[in-house]
Amino acid sequence: MNKRSHVLYIEKSIWIFLVSVCMFLGYSCKNKNVETLKSEVNSKPKIVNIVNFIRLLEPRDVNITEDVLYQTVVNQVSMMKKYNLGGTFLLQYDALMDSRYQELLKELPRDAFEVGAWWEIPQPMAEKAGLNWRGRFPWDWHADVGFSTGYTPEEREKLADVYMNDFKEIFGYYPKSVASWFIDAHTLNYLYKKYHIVASANCKDQYGTDGYTMWGGYWNQAYYPSKINSYMPAQNKENQIPVPIFRMLGSDPLRQYDTGLGHTIQGVITLEPVYPDAGGDANWVKWYLDQFIEGESMEYAYTQAGQENSFTWNGMKKGFEIQLPLISKLRDENKVKVETLEESGRWFKNNYDVTPATSVTVNNSNGALLNDNRKTVWFNSRFYRANLLWDKDGTLKFRDIHLFDERLKSSYFDKKLESNQALFFTLPLVDGYLWSTPEEIAGLRFKGLINGKETFLEGGSPTITNPTKGKLAISWPLTNTEGSILMEFDERKVTITHDGSNEINWFLDLTASKSLEELPFISIKTNIINSKFENINYSIEAEKGGFSTPNNTIFRISPKENTIVLNLSSRD
Repeated sequence: MNKRSHVLYIEKSIWIFLVSVCMFLGYSCKNKNVETLKSEVNSKPKIVNIVNFIRLLEPRDVNITEDVLYQTVVNQVSMMKKYNLGGTFLLQYDALMDSRYQELLKELPRDAFEVGAWWEIPQPMAEKAGLNWRGRFPWDWHADVGFSTGYTPEEREKLADVYMNDFKEIFGYYPKSVASWFIDAHTLNYLYKKYHIVASANCKDQYGTDGYTMWGGYWNQAYYPSKINSYMPAQNKENQIPVPIFRMLGSDPLRQYDTGLGHTIQGVITLEPVYPDAGGDANWVKWYLDQFIEGESMEYAYTQAGQENSFTWNGMKKGFEIQLPLISKLRDENKVKVETLEESGRWFKNNYDVTPATSVTVNNSNGALLNDNRKTVWFNSRFYRANLLWDKDGTLKFRDIHLFDERLKSSYFDKKLESNQALFFTLPLVDGYLWSTPEEIAGLRFKGLINGKETFLEGGSPTITNPTKGKLAISWPLTNTEGSILMEFDERKVTITHDGSNEINWFLDLTASKSLEELPFISIKTNIINSKFENINYSIEAEKGGFSTPNNTIFRISPKENTIVLNLSSRD
């Protein structure tokens, strides 16, 4: 038997076994052929975490009493049970110490529900750790008071010990998931080493919202953070905290990125059920989950549903009534997996030694929302992220490219935050939001000389595939000239070529509303761009092709032998 025949024999045996098991267990297989079973078993997991976090009080609104907050959680539990959906409840310390929440959550079945920690710092937690309370209220949402970044590393450890010891005293075990809008690397590593947590989560990318700016990170999914910067993936196993951080809230892959352009803060377009034009809108929710299931994700897809109780049941009820029946239905159809945050963390760690390459894809014009037929792909690896946007007019651009560097120490790693604004950044190469105005949108655009005139390349719908592990392939057929643009992303490089019977003169131009002096580029040479941001020097190398600076552009990337290869993993 040759090697291929041997492989086919083993594969056939496996599927015969699976069908036999299915029949033995009494499941109806009469409408499922072997290919269907293969698809169900081998499909890339689409993971949904329903995460609700709990505060004891809400000082921003006198109408939101402790009882209103408690009844919100009671209703969340009731509806999740109604649709047989498990999930994760994360307790802020003051809620942890309240007997009503203790009794409610202890009654939940451990095989379906998880109780973990929400890492915002209220007054009782700080004072029990022997710290002076600096807040305006018993819970203060300002970043230098209500979050671990507002405390010294030694104080963070005292806070962690207080929470974990009291949690164990109440529940009999240490929590395995600890999440927050943002959590510093020192605290995260301390919780891992001493208390063996297995999962964390932080806020989606946003600019200025609630005083938190998190910009340029691993977009959605999950990553292993650097030991000195919890917002940035580490590039090497020895420099990472082995606790995956999942990105929260289920951002709209098309619209969230540049919503609020021209303002100092962004709006919110996410799966959160309180937002009437997003997670609280049936059409948007269906569109979002369709893209989540159908879009190419490479390894797995991830989203987080649920809501903090501060928004109250009246605010989130409609969104829950839209989302939970649909998630339950998709779960029953084997299209999504509903897990606790702990389960997802363990799965991630069992499957990945380092942060994998993943993608988030919107490529289904049939599900277009609000007559928006744009398409987008987010590619993430432990070295960089990149976002492609196909616009309404058929043109294409890189809307965003940010690099990750485990040498970039967070400002809050070993010093406490001294203001109420928390800022987290990575290293930019293209920033279609911060480098834009409403009148001039930044981007690295695909262009060419057509009939002697410089113009944008135009094309049809792309084909987006994952041909081999760790690689994303895109084929974009051109309509205003012949051939196709082919792209391949791997964890270190981007390769772009033109495929056609005749070569065309094509290139990519970066334009921005900012001047070159305001951007991070120190020098732009033929084969390398040297940059500096956040006191870190970094470079982008053209292994094939070259850089130039023609008029009205920040830089141009031109192919060599019809090919561009950008190395986005070099940090020298």
